[in-house]
Amino acid sequence: MSFNLPNVRDIIFKQVHTNNLVYNTCWEDPRCDRHLLNLKSDSSLVMITSAGCNALDYLLDNPQVIHAIDMNPRQNALLELKVAIFQHGDYEHLFKFFGEGAFEGAAAYYQKNLRAHLSDFSKKYWDKNIVYFNGKGLKKSFYFNGTSGLLAGMLMAYIKTKPRLFKLVNALFEAENLDEQKKVYKQMEPLLFNEPVKWLLNRHITISLAGVPRPQRQLIMETYEKEGVAGYVKDSLRHIFCNISVKNNYFWYVYVFGNYTKDCCPEYLKEENFEKIKANSNRIKLHTTTISQFLKDNPAEYSHYILLDHQDWLAAHDVVALNEEWELILKNSKKDTRILQRSAANKIDFFPDFIKSQIEFEEEITASWHLNDRVGTYGSVYLGMVK
Repeated sequence: MSFNLPNVRDIIFKQVHTNNLVYNTCWEDPRCDRHLLNLKSDSSLVMITSAGCNALDYLLDNPQVIHAIDMNPRQNALLELKVAIFQHGDYEHLFKFFGEGAFEGAAAYYQKNLRAHLSDFSKKYWDKNIVYFNGKGLKKSFYFNGTSGLLAGMLMAYIKTKPRLFKLVNALFEAENLDEQKKVYKQMEPLLFNEPVKWLLNRHITISLAGVPRPQRQLIMETYEKEGVAGYVKDSLRHIFCNISVKNNYFWYVYVFGNYTKDCCPEYLKEENFEKIKANSNRIKLHTTTISQFLKDNPAEYSHYILLDHQDWLAAHDVVALNEEWELILKNSKKDTRILQRSAANKIDFFPDFIKSQIEFEEEITASWHLNDRVGTYGSVYLGMVK
């Protein structure tokens, strides 16, 4: 019997990715996205759901409709729960669930106010998993649940066993200015990236928990042959914490502390935005399928596509499906339709030739905003416009 390591790794990733809630918060910066997308009142978006945070943020720009698509029904169930709180709850409870990430009365509130408004799958999923929010047990926050949350919780548990490192992590988020922040991070980096941590970051199961498939790891390894994923993460964090203020970097704050604050949180969790998002929340339509199948079933001229980084996987595993997806995107676009995507690679080299002739990629503005991305874990960002 032959033993194919890449195939085993792909099976592990598939098991992790299809049987669990992977993303409990979005890992793409909507501040950059909203600038690049230039959404308007007649905009019709096709996007990958992920954790749904960014779909809710986009509602602040009054688009006509947002089609949130994900092959993992648990990701759609998460967004559906958030929408239910906007439509049938109030700001106080929205922040308890998704701001504080721990709410002792979560199960009772869910049963009384939210459950009846969910789809059958979401009811079954949250009936079982509403305990993610109860603040009890080892995972005391929703943000330490799901596979990416599990990884964050494990890392923070490790950091807490290192008093000096834990003290520096806290000092980093308390820094008054960028110079102070940079000084703290330079002390923190060698303590954080020791040999055991680097070994852990380079394990396939670790990056699978973070939602990173083998093809993306290979893209990273092409640039970081010596240090691998650990080198990639180290360079990313150095850029984020030495060049961008942590004052409103809620992406990293939540995975360190397990909660947001009123001053450091996504736009959808800010009280001043609650009523506007509530009024627009029925514009989100959920679909558990692929981008290609959605476009086959729902042909139209869409103005925006947000593809995240899933084409890294398609390029490595299914070029036929990659080409089909692009063909369907072009078929269901109009002049100046905007297409936003990310990649683990510093440069995408898998665009089909027919795409290069029909889509113009805006490089200068995109590169500038990419440098200000508060997440900082993608190698590149692309904004294409249909000619």
